[in-house]
Amino acid sequence: MKYVIVLGDGMADEPIEALGGKTPLEYANTPVMDFMASGGEMGMTQNVPAGMHPGSEVANLAVMGYDPKVYFTGRSPMEALSVGVQMEDTDIIFRANVVTLSEEEPYDQKTLIDHSASEIETADTDILMDAIREAFNSEEIQFYTGTSYRNICVWKGGHLVDIDPPHDHLGQKITDLLPTEKLFRDMMEKSFEILNNHPLNLERAAKGLNKANSLWFWGAGTKPSFDGFEKRTGMKGAMISAVDLLKGIAVGDGLLVKEIEGATGSLHTNYEGKAQAAIDALLKEGCDFAYIHLEGPDEMAHQGLTMEKVESIEYLDSRIIAPVKAALDEAGEDYRFLILPDHPNLLRLRTHTADPVPYILYDSTRQQRKLARYGETEAAATGIFEPEGHKLMMRFLNLN
Repeated sequence: MKYVIVLGDGMADEPIEALGGKTPLEYANTPVMDFMASGGEMGMTQNVPAGMHPGSEVANLAVMGYDPKVYFTGRSPMEALSVGVQMEDTDIIFRANVVTLSEEEPYDQKTLIDHSASEIETADTDILMDAIREAFNSEEIQFYTGTSYRNICVWKGGHLVDIDPPHDHLGQKITDLLPTEKLFRDMMEKSFEILNNHPLNLERAAKGLNKANSLWFWGAGTKPSFDGFEKRTGMKGAMISAVDLLKGIAVGDGLLVKEIEGATGSLHTNYEGKAQAAIDALLKEGCDFAYIHLEGPDEMAHQGLTMEKVESIEYLDSRIIAPVKAALDEAGEDYRFLILPDHPNLLRLRTHTADPVPYILYDSTRQQRKLARYGETEAAATGIFEPEGHKLMMRFLNLN
């Protein structure tokens, strides 16, 4: 038996008038997911425990079978694992986004325009981070380039600082969002002086792209600890994702991390490369399990782009799930798919909520006969509900 989790990040939503009262998932043309919903189990699962922040860091831990209440130590430490940061128990790890702020006002009066700086490419970010490292790196503070706008800052011997994620405050003044810790507030303000007129940012502005003109710290945490996927399950697994968070979870859990050229974490990513990486892992590289993560729906929702969110869901169906299923069928393999979002990301709010999400659990050897469409309404109507999302993984793997 081969096991495949396909996670559409932020894919769940609410009914939208412009989509005829349907959610993006219900509106999208998803024949393969609908086939699996018709032949398998569909229900709702609660991936974000009560009182926890509804972020991908919490929800994906749950999907991977870890109780976030026990294992979550912060988002940034998991991302740091993916870029090879060697952490000590006394280190505090931060995400250090490069974001776009308005330019005219004093720093504390600026407006947060774009959390991703027009989805800046990693190569461009690295050039900007070289300037940041030159200005700030010391025995106490170290910066590491991540993927796209997502970078890492290590504070040696520091303490936790609570700072909101920038994608939760798009279009807002930053006055009340700045950190109370003077060290980080000063670095943010100084970073604007370094980055706003950096030659690379002037080139970007000339092309109509948003400048990556300020650091934004958030997601503080400490070194994580995982039990290990193979130890927990007796299986070998692989992670296919463009984002450092999922790669970091994979490193911590002992999964094979597949690097995909052209994987961007946005709408325009290498779908075919991701599908092929999963196929290779399952059929050529001895893996029993593959976790395929697609960031596109989440990014489109953060940007408030309704039809692009729909499109990203359709691509997930046609360009990832369909070819992986076809390859397993052709190889004569028995398989199970678990298809779900980690959390909702509401286009109306342009941010995450902690609500339950719809899932499909499909087993190629146990097909049912019913007609169903994968979506929030039909999944809720089944009455099937997993209140502790981390328990769904073990049932999916036939280990409970």
